[in-house]
Amino acid sequence: MGQYISKAQWATYEAQGYLHLGNVMDDGELEALQRRIDEIMLGTAPIDYDRVMMQLDSDPENSGKPGPQSKGHKYATLGYRKIQNLELDPLFLSFLQKPQFREICEHIYGKNTPVDCFRAMFMNKPAHDGTPLIWHQDRWTDLTLDPQITIWTALDPTSVENGCVKIIPGSHHRLINPEQGSGFLTEEHIETIVSQYKPIDLILEAGDSVLLHNWMLHSSDVNTTDIARRAFSVCYMHGDTRSLRGNTFTRVFGKGAVVHEAVA
Repeated sequence: MGQYISKAQWATYEAQGYLHLGNVMDDGELEALQRRIDEIMLGTAPIDYDRVMMQLDSDPENSGKPGPQSKGHKYATLGYRKIQNLELDPLFLSFLQKPQFREICEHIYGKNTPVDCFRAMFMNKPAHDGTPLIWHQDRWTDLTLDPQITIWTALDPTSVENGCVKIIPGSHHRLINPEQGSGFLTEEHIETIVSQYKPIDLILEAGDSVLLHNWMLHSSDVNTTDIARRAFSVCYMHGDTRSLRGNTFTRVFGKGAVVHEAVA
């Protein structure tokens, strides 16, 4: 261990619940991922849309509110809020299988431990739009083991004005609503818990990645700027995890891992 992340950095992560990884992109990789996600939104990407979960940020059929999260391309627009199952795309799969991320998973779950992708997800706040996300912890009660980590990568520069992620360092040490599947805080919790802390803004350059503990309290606001705030978020989990709903997952590290196809 320690080829990419030092012991001191791991100590910071364990205390704070997050760690800036910096830019881990290869030459041209950021531009390729930016281009591919726009192609996916416009419906021109070589991906099986019947297997991709897509949600509009402002759905005309839902009074301009976010549409349902459902599989399939809705229509050509750069106004999607969320796109899941991006591990099906070879470009995004290649990125999420970087050796830096393998090292992180080995540190968290153990060396030679199989690791699955719980979700590989695009999150978007379109220009002068975007859906506010209230304070919450990432937690799913339909899984037999709690996924521990998410790696969040900015595909555009993030700022307070365009709805960057806000976090509360150190809030990952306990679950606030252990019986609640969604992890979203009530107004009472927000008043009594969040008000006791000083949230920080994750201000990032395009291509920067951040390691986050899934129990880290986080939120985000709308985008008031002229550019989108696009991001790619990957949640890694222990390969022994099972879904009580019968869902299956892609093995990304360890024995049986999917190998991405060569990308032109």
